[in-house]
Amino acid sequence: MALPAPPPWLPKLKRWAVRLSLAWLAVTLAPVLLLRFVDPPTTAFILERRLKAWWENEPHFTVRQRWVPLGKISPDLRLAFVAAEDQKFPEHFGFDVAAIEDALEDRLEGKSRRGASTLTQQVAKNLFLWPGRSFVRKGLEAYFTVLLELCWPKRRILEVHLNVAELGNGVYGVDAASRLAFGVAPSAVDAHQAALLAAVLPSPRTRRITAPTPAVAERVGWIEDQARRLGLGTVTQLGE
Repeated sequence: MALPAPPPWLPKLKRWAVRLSLAWLAVTLAPVLLLRFVDPPTTAFILERRLKAWWENEPHFTVRQRWVPLGKISPDLRLAFVAAEDQKFPEHFGFDVAAIEDALEDRLEGKSRRGASTLTQQVAKNLFLWPGRSFVRKGLEAYFTVLLELCWPKRRILEVHLNVAELGNGVYGVDAASRLAFGVAPSAVDAHQAALLAAVLPSPRTRRITAPTPAVAERVGWIEDQARRLGLGTVTQLGE
């Protein structure tokens, strides 16, 4: 028995699907490739914060950020952020499967929600997306994470993260944060200061670097222990 002929519109639909897929890839891949070599002038999260400040009439709000190359960020500072947020950063391809499984298990057991985002996922979110927890946003975050891992070396991902992460209300990047908190350039930040900077994440608007609560102080100690265990080779192997 002969199979029924496909509807006449099906080939046209397939052609349009291919065209739209190629157009989407071109539109999303172009900025990823560009930002491998060009330092981003801003991020989606910074723009969202500016818009929120304007909408809520915060006349004194200002963005503090100054780009600094990875080679001018102390190894202790680089290591502290890896130790605090993504200890498998040099090894994984954008996703820490074990951390995701642990986070899902905690959620199913009703425990406090732990984060499982890698540094690459955070860069993807900060550069291109918006705050929130919808499935659409998480799907786009995963998509851009794969693009970043395919197109950028690890050192570039770390460099961008250290320059765009929010470390205070309107304070973005380690240069602005280290100068405001300690009065020194990020190249001069020592291991303890680095742990203090990293400890305010993921709640930089409620945690204060210069006046850590007991909980933050405890986290600082944990970050210092993890950094010593990992060793500076964890980040220096990524290059300058």
